[in-house]
Amino acid sequence: MHDIDSMLESMKDSVAAAPVRIKESKESGTPVVGTFCIFTPWEVIRAAGAVTVSLCSTSEKPIAAAEEHLPRNLCPLIKSSYGFAITDTCPYFHFCDFVLGETTCDGKKKMFEYLNALKPVHVMYLPYRSAVPESLAAWKEEILRLIRYVEEVFSVTVTNDALRDAIRLRNRERSVLNRLFALARTDPPALSGMDILTASDYVKYGFDYETVLTQEETFIRCVAENYEAGERRVPEGGKRILVTGCPLGRSLHKVVRAVEDGGLGTVVAFENCGNLKGTTDLVDETIDPVDALTERYLKTPCSCMSPNPRRLEFLERFGREYRADGVLDVILQACHTYNLETHGLRESFRADGTPYMAIETDYSQGDVGQLSTRVAAFLEML
Repeated sequence: MHDIDSMLESMKDSVAAAPVRIKESKESGTPVVGTFCIFTPWEVIRAAGAVTVSLCSTSEKPIAAAEEHLPRNLCPLIKSSYGFAITDTCPYFHFCDFVLGETTCDGKKKMFEYLNALKPVHVMYLPYRSAVPESLAAWKEEILRLIRYVEEVFSVTVTNDALRDAIRLRNRERSVLNRLFALARTDPPALSGMDILTASDYVKYGFDYETVLTQEETFIRCVAENYEAGERRVPEGGKRILVTGCPLGRSLHKVVRAVEDGGLGTVVAFENCGNLKGTTDLVDETIDPVDALTERYLKTPCSCMSPNPRRLEFLERFGREYRADGVLDVILQACHTYNLETHGLRESFRADGTPYMAIETDYSQGDVGQLSTRVAAFLEML
């Protein structure tokens, strides 16, 4: 049997050391770009010879500092990210050469204006209708504008060949993560929800991409071999939960623990940002690379899109593929677009008989008890 626990601990150690690796990258001359969203065309940054790092903060510690500038009734992701920036306590923000933003919500748009006083900020203007010719043309121009920007800032030329290489690498990453997520399709799941988050974080915070993906493939193979040999990391008979909702980062951990710690259920799929929502669709490697990136990224089923039918399509698909017993929709306080979509999702799931519960939370640990009580009641109902 392979020692899966030791492999997961090693992954946690690697994620904890990620700030040191970003510092080393910057000191070695590799440009660093801070990003906020899965709409970011990662391949453009890679083709320019830079690395990307997420600036979406998930700690309540700097929120008090942020509220000296920002309203209290603003989503915690914005307040936390901005608070880390103004207190200079986020190593990723500190070492990045510029911030790459996108207009997915009004709060972030205004935050980018303030961040521009601390770091150069390039904002991509996102159309709010996907798959229509006008939106595709506008988004393609935004990607071309980003290419021109990185070429100027980093004094490089972004070639089509470099874009194609970056597309192949990112597609490999998406495929590897999809294979990781698929380990939870078994009954019982081969990995717990917390295991999946640990293993996926390892990829997201590993900046030596080729090495990290090879190691992740080894981990996936070891888990599959152990499962075939009879190892069961998750007890049989637990309820299978599909999680959707806001981009939550590590604040998602308290939700997963609420599902899994009592032994009543397991999170088998994460549809939210950074997980299945960002990995399911690959970039077409057979057409012009800029056209391919335009089409792929504009298909992202984010709640900022209006209408946003692909989100429900994704949830229905993943519900079938992962044999979910219920859907848990986790929304950050003051995230209006995701909050507004809960009514439509609730009605759709009610119509087909799928149990659904929406939970509003923030980055504090103050609601852990209430969260656990509500989730336990939901699991017992299934």
